[in-house]
Amino acid sequence: MSEIVFSSWGRKIVDNRQGGSTDLASLKLKIPTEYLCKGNVGAFMGWDGVVVLDPKTDVVAMAAEYMKRVQEKHCCGKCTPGKKGTRVMQDTLARIISGQGQESDLAILDSLTDLMQDCKCTLCMTAAIPVQDSVRYFREDYLEYLAGKRKPTYAGHYIDKVTAPCMDTCPAHIDIPAYIEEIKNYRFDDSLGVIRERMPIPAVCGRVCPHPCETACRRALIDEPISIMVMKRVASDHEWLHHREPPMQPKPSTGKKVIVVGAGPAGLTTAYYLALEGHAVKIIEMLSEPGGTVAVGIPDYRMPRPLLQREAQIIQDLGVEIEYGVKLGRDVSLRELKEQYDAVFLGTGAFKSKPMGVEGEDAGYEGFSSGGINYLRAVALGQGMKTPKRIVVVGGGNTAIDCVRVALREGAEETILVYRRSRNEMPAEPYEVDDAEEENVRFEFLVNPTRLVTKDNKITGVEVIKMELGEPDESGRRRPQPVKGSEYVIECDMVIPAIGQDPDLSYLEDGDYGIKQTRWSSIVTNNGTMMTDNAGVFAGGDCEYGAMTVVLAVGHGKRAASVMHRYLTDGKAKLDDDEAMEDIMNRLGVFDPDEKISALGGLKREHQPKISGAERAKNYEEIELAMPESQAVVEAERCLRCYRVGMVALG
Repeated sequence: MSEIVFSSWGRKIVDNRQGGSTDLASLKLKIPTEYLCKGNVGAFMGWDGVVVLDPKTDVVAMAAEYMKRVQEKHCCGKCTPGKKGTRVMQDTLARIISGQGQESDLAILDSLTDLMQDCKCTLCMTAAIPVQDSVRYFREDYLEYLAGKRKPTYAGHYIDKVTAPCMDTCPAHIDIPAYIEEIKNYRFDDSLGVIRERMPIPAVCGRVCPHPCETACRRALIDEPISIMVMKRVASDHEWLHHREPPMQPKPSTGKKVIVVGAGPAGLTTAYYLALEGHAVKIIEMLSEPGGTVAVGIPDYRMPRPLLQREAQIIQDLGVEIEYGVKLGRDVSLRELKEQYDAVFLGTGAFKSKPMGVEGEDAGYEGFSSGGINYLRAVALGQGMKTPKRIVVVGGGNTAIDCVRVALREGAEETILVYRRSRNEMPAEPYEVDDAEEENVRFEFLVNPTRLVTKDNKITGVEVIKMELGEPDESGRRRPQPVKGSEYVIECDMVIPAIGQDPDLSYLEDGDYGIKQTRWSSIVTNNGTMMTDNAGVFAGGDCEYGAMTVVLAVGHGKRAASVMHRYLTDGKAKLDDDEAMEDIMNRLGVFDPDEKISALGGLKREHQPKISGAERAKNYEEIELAMPESQAVVEAERCLRCYRVGMVALG
């Protein structure tokens, strides 16, 4: 049932009620035709219109139910236009479907959309849009109700969810407007409570998250996005700076045992939420401390490890046991874990560096690092890594940037980053590149290594060839192509490849576990449940998706914990309505970069203080400092509270 009967989504009208054919794909509407096991999707109603897939859908009855839920469940009641406007709409629609309406009621419904433009937030004003569309384009249905010729035909199920552009784009789906609102009202503990509903490591994600949420901040359409990531840090810093004890308490024991492999962001998150549900959770970790890549791959000047360790201790205080120095596949097998525990979560990360593919990298030359993540780990754990005077790092991501900056702090006199594309194509965060430039890192763009140059089995340089950008590749970036005859040598004492990492799934090689892998050596999970084809074995984070971000790993861990809880208690690994709607909205997309916003702009973004200059490269002190709470309140006041409500009709 992918054919559209009617759509007003995006202010584009498609009406096939009298004939015609239009499918969802042609309009780029990623609305599923089936919803879990509850039936076919008859219609979707939300902030940007109405989409009808089943001609039997009673749009008037759906509009009445939609506004009832908006008013009773989601309206905050903090402004008169929203509180009274949605109530008038609810009562008017209820009167119409009960057969007691008048034609003047249609004019009331149509006019309220404009009257609700002055709401405190966008929830109520956008909720009026699909109702207005239903009145305009399904007027004959309304007139039948007014004439007493029709009774409501309700769908088998209506399922609703509130979202916002920033919430939708955040992989952990944190209620961002809510925690920012709490900061605006000086309720920092309450703000942290909202964050912890979806994220247990706010001190980490308040520092090193790439904040994709800010790319979907509607405030940016009129001036600059809200400092969403920094607001998270403000709430987290408030607790530890004021020596507050976290208030979370686990539920009574369920008697179920879970093993989590890996104490990185995904594993810690999974353990946190399972422990809160009353399950006995143990984590095994191959390193000597918690955090995974955050601990040994993100330097202390970006993420102080004592704060990371505090986050892990909070999780342990819920009853979670962490055993260090235990590696899956070396010290214990997956089969043994399956036999001893009721469920297993694999959060083994991506610690295997990708090869450069150049001559001599497998020859064991002195001065050639096996990979950027390995270099950072050796430095972080004090494993005797000696950094010589002149370093070349190959790559353009955050790991490559961290390597050149750490090398300076480890005594290098010159660090050079070699990247085969231009600065514009670098996947590293732009502000990280700026920071590296401030610390006098040298950049060589549009060059690519071809071979290692050595003398007496030691690295003395790296030969590179100049590149030029051609047509875009599958990533959307212009493909680099070598310029024939343009080779030259960059002298150095050490070469560190940092072009990416892959998961190491060798622990699956000791038996047939029935766990599928992608061609990128990551684990395949099913239908958003995070469970593999091996019942009771779940996976998330970098080992499931490939090397990505901390916040994505947190999102995986939260989803996995929720599904694992249902698996442990009900015997079924399934999504609930909140998660299913989360996925529907994410595929549909909530942020409109072309939206015209009538709000006044001109309020510039507040920035946290920062240590500047090359002198900071002499130590590992944190560079970005805490934003004063008074400044955070000013920044929080810029939030537009861009809530929206979506609802599906099933059956």
